[in-house]
Amino acid sequence: MFTSDGRGLRGTVLHGTHSFSFDEARAAQAQRIQAVIDCGFTERQARFLVLVMRHAGVCVPRQYASFAGIAHGGRRCHVFFDKLVRCGYAHEIRCVHNRARVFHVHHKPLYFLIGEVTSRYRRSLSPRLAVERLMRLDAILMMPNIEWLATASEKAGYLARLRADVSVDASQTPSMDDGSATPLKLSSAFPIGLERDGRAVLLYLPTEPSTEPFRSFLQAHATLLRVAPTWTLRLVFPRPLDRAYDAYQAVIHEELESPLHSATIGELKSYFEDRLKAARGEPLHPQTQSFLNLGAKVFGTPRFTAMYQRWLRHGNAVFEGPSSPAIAAALNSGCGRVESVVLPHVYRHLAPLVADAPSRPEPMTRGLRRGLRRGHRRGNIAPRALNPRPQPPPEEPPLSITEQMDLEWRRLVEWDKAQKALEVRP
Repeated sequence: MFTSDGRGLRGTVLHGTHSFSFDEARAAQAQRIQAVIDCGFTERQARFLVLVMRHAGVCVPRQYASFAGIAHGGRRCHVFFDKLVRCGYAHEIRCVHNRARVFHVHHKPLYFLIGEVTSRYRRSLSPRLAVERLMRLDAILMMPNIEWLATASEKAGYLARLRADVSVDASQTPSMDDGSATPLKLSSAFPIGLERDGRAVLLYLPTEPSTEPFRSFLQAHATLLRVAPTWTLRLVFPRPLDRAYDAYQAVIHEELESPLHSATIGELKSYFEDRLKAARGEPLHPQTQSFLNLGAKVFGTPRFTAMYQRWLRHGNAVFEGPSSPAIAAALNSGCGRVESVVLPHVYRHLAPLVADAPSRPEPMTRGLRRGLRRGHRRGNIAPRALNPRPQPPPEEPPLSITEQMDLEWRRLVEWDKAQKALEVRP
C-alpha cells in the first residue's frame, strides 16, 4: 500500500518548483523525469509519463509509439502499458466497440514525485473531457522542443518576471488607484510554452463551434501578450472544427488588432458601473438610465459582454490589455505571431464513450391505442402485415467530400447543442 507522501516508490520527490525561463523550465523538467526514472522506468518512458501527468492524465498507445519512435501495437508498446496497469500506475478504459484503448494515469505517489499530488488529472473524468485532453496531448507532442509551464504558480511566476523586466508606459495603462482592481490570474487550462530564444507560445485548442471561450481566453492572456517581448498564439483545430477558422480569425482581429482608446475605456468603466448598479436594483437617475440604454446598444457586442463578466471578477485590471497598442504593434512587427494547425488524427472512434440520455420509454400498448384512435379519426388506417419480411435498406448515393464535411459539421453543431441542453459539459 502506498501512502499519500509517496512512500513505497524509489524516487526523488520534487516540491514547489517554479520555472520562469526556458533553462529553468528544462532543469525542472529534468528533475521530474529523473524522479520517474528512479521508479523503474526508462528515460523515454519517463519523459512520456511526465508529459501525460502534467498536461492530460490520459493517453493512448498511438501517442506513446509516435513519441518514442516505435511501432504502434508492437511488443515494446504493449510491455509499457501492461506495466502501467499491472503496477497500478494507470487503469485501462475500453471503448464500447473495442476500437481503442485509453489509459488514465492516476497513481497518487507518482504525481507526488513530480510535485503535483493535487493535480486534477488524477481524478475520474467524463468521456468528453477525456477526448479533449487527448487532443491537447497530441497538440503538445507536435512541439517537442518547447518547455511548458503547466501549473498556475508557474504561469504567475513567469508573468511576474516579465512585468519586472519590461517597463510599461503609464500613460497607456488605466489608473488602478481606486483599489477596485484584482490581480489577474492566467487560466490553467492550457499550458504556456517557452522556446529556447525566449519566445512564449500560447496554446489554444478549440473544442466547440462557439468562439466565446476563445474570446475569454484572449482577454485573460492580454496582459501576458502585452509584456512578452516575443510570442506566438498557436491554434490547434481538431476536425471538423477547422471549418470555424474564419470565425476565430475575426475574434483575433477584434481582441488583438483593435486596441481601445482611453476615452472608450472611460466610457466602458462608467457603463459597467451603471450596469452593475442596475443589476443590484439600485435607483438610477433618468440621465444615467438613458446612458445605460445607449451603452447597451454600443457595448452589446460579444467582446464587451465577455469583458464585463471578467470585470465583475477582476475589476479595472481587465482594461490593461485592451487599452495598450503593444499587442497590435507586436503583430505588425513580427514579434507576435498567430499560427493555426489541424490535428491529423481522428477521434470519432471514441464517440461511443459518450452516454446518451434517452427519453422515458412508453408502454407499447398505450402507443398502439393512441395510434389506432388517431387513425380512426382520420379514417386512413393502413393495413399492416404481421411479421413482415425484413426489407433491404434503401441505397443512398455516395456523398462527395464537401457533402461529407457539411454533414459532419451539422452533426457536430447538433451534438454540441444537445450536450449543453443536457448540462453534461464538464
